[in-house]
Amino acid sequence: MKRQFSAGIIVYHNNGGEIRYLLLHYPGGHWDFPKGKIEEGEQKEQTARRELKEETGLETVEILPGFEDHVEYFFRVKDDLYFKEVTFFLGKVDRTSIIISHEHRAYKWLDFKQAYERITYQNSKDVLKRADQFLAHYPKSL
Repeated sequence: MKRQFSAGIIVYHNNGGEIRYLLLHYPGGHWDFPKGKIEEGEQKEQTARRELKEETGLETVEILPGFEDHVEYFFRVKDDLYFKEVTFFLGKVDRTSIIISHEHRAYKWLDFKQAYERITYQNSKDVLKRADQFLAHYPKSL
């Protein structure tokens, strides 16, 4: 079995006290967070920031200290079975206008309930729930 490691960011924006999360629509039809493969020599947070910039054009993101979460899953490409681990950070942006890459079909800024319903996979829904709970107890202003 092959192993693959990725990193991404659960991106949020504070819209006058209302938190909105960024979701991307992938060509496979699913909705998820910006993420991508960790390149050789890269640290997880470097990958997450690079992928965010490549996939959305967002260059400035404030990564919140104290939040790092993981999802693990298996997927198949032809006859090869992969084990994948994705590390997620939580990051705040001030800008909501983005330019999606050719890797995606669309994007949406959604409140927690809408994002939770839109996300395709349960493991990503669980990460969103933990991120939202973290924000609810975060000591700094959102």
